[in-house]
Parts: sequence; structure tokens; C-alpha cells
Amino acid sequence: MSVLLTNVDTEPVADQEGAASATWYAFRHNPIGVFALALMLVLVVVGVCAPWIAEYPSGFSDAVLAAPSAEHWFGTDNLGRDIFAEVVWGTRISMTVGFSASILAITIGVLIGMLGAYFPKVDAALGMVVDLSLSLPVLPLMILVAALAGPSLGTIILVISFFSWPEVARVVRSQALSVVGLPYMDAARVLGGGHRWILRRHLLPAVAPVITVTVVLTASRAVVSEAGLSFLGMGDPSSWSWGRILYDSQQSGSMTSAWWTTLFPSLAILMLVVAATLIAISYNDARNPRTRQA
Repeated sequence: MSVLLTNVDTEPVADQEGAASATWYAFRHNPIGVFALALMLVLVVVGVCAPWIAEYPSGFSDAVLAAPSAEHWFGTDNLGRDIFAEVVWGTRISMTVGFSASILAITIGVLIGMLGAYFPKVDAALGMVVDLSLSLPVLPLMILVAALAGPSLGTIILVISFFSWPEVARVVRSQALSVVGLPYMDAARVLGGGHRWILRRHLLPAVAPVITVTVVLTASRAVVSEAGLSFLGMGDPSSWSWGRILYDSQQSGSMTSAWWTTLFPSLAILMLVVAATLIAISYNDARNPRTRQA
């Protein structure tokens, strides 16, 4: 019996490792995927290295609403602050919000999705909670909760993650349902594997590819949600983000008269969304054996 248990434990893992190697090989030979990944890494590096790239934008100067030039690459805002510095420092906050909210939403969504697929008795109740959450008007509720809790970075992260996990749970559950009935899962249960061990050792690695894509997409949606909330005045006023740059431009009335105050933060958001989408598409293509063979 111990030999059978060892085979059940190692064979699926070996198959998953082989599939992961083939997926990575196909992904790194896809120019679009590599370009999108490089673009995402550039944004991450800019956020991490913000103090070494530009000084923190504070105070004011005489160069009010100056157009882009050699001195101010992205121009200045209504208080004379350098927009390049705002975008650089906004990258740090926006990426922090995006990835923090994404990790929290992924953790909750994966747990709910796996439990629903693995335990049929609780699947109906959890499915009802997920469906109810998905039916709610997300943006108005985000605005309401953020307004009641007060503007802060932690509030934004919690609000975005709270309204993002149901979609993750639905995707993970659909993938997990196709795995729980496979022979090696039945063999693990018959041979005495505990629920926690089976979930961690077999079901979680099986849904890991879906989680990888979902992390990237959820992070990009979280950044867009943060920008939307900040643009509506619900963001943290003490820190820079891409949404706050747009909010300041709108509040000062320079949105229509100084195009550079909105163009560059909007381009940063666009770059992140496009990079995340292309990474997800390229990764899905790399996972597909038919696409790899083609």
C-alpha cells in the first residue's frame, strides 16, 4: 500500500512539473508574451526604484503648467510639481495596491473555490455567496465603503480585494471541479489521504496555472479600480498614485487646458492593463498543447 501511495503522490506532481516546463518553454518563445512580461517588469522596477529615479513631488514651484520639456519630461501640474516624478512615485503606490489587493483576493477566492469543488455539501452555499457577490453593483459599493471607512491606502486595498475575490472563486472552482473526480484524486482518498493533504498536495497544484493568470489580471483590475476611486476623491490624499494625478488635474481644471497632466498617468495605466492582458493571453496559449504544437 505504501508503494501505491507513493506512486499516487509523485506521478501527478511529475506530470505537472513536465507541463510547467513545456509551458515556460513555449511562453519564452512567444515574442508578444516576452515583450509584455518585460513591460510589466519595467513597471515593477520603476515602482521599487522610485527614490533613485525622481525626487518625491512636494511643495510647489514657479513653473506652473509647464509643457513637457528637457527640464520637465512630462511637464508640470497646477502647482509646478514635476509630473514625471508624480508618475514614478504613483507607480509604486499603484503597483503596491494592485498586487496587495490581488494577493488578498486570490487567497480568499482560491480557498472558497477549492472548498466548494472538493466538498459538495458546502458547494451550494458557497456558490450562492459567490453569485450574490457577483450580482452586486461593485463600483457604487466600493465608493460607499471607501467613503464610510475613510480614505487610506489600507482601506483601498481591503475594499478592492473584498469585491474582487468572487470572480477568482468562480474561476478556481470551475477548474477544480474538473480535477476532483480524476482517478488519482480518488486513489488518494481511498488510500487514506487527509482532506488537508489532498487539497494542498494535489488540488492546489492542479489549479495553480489558473491562479497564475488570475493574479496578473486581478492586479491590473485592482490598479484600475484604485485609479477610479482616487479619481473620485476616495484615494489616500497623503500618497501619490496614478488616480490621484488624474484627480488633481480634474480638481484644478487643467484636465482640458493642459493635456500632459492626464496623458502620462493614463498611459501608465494603459501600459499596465495591456501588459497584464498580453501576459494572460500568451500564458494561456503556452499552456495549450495544440497551440504549442502549432
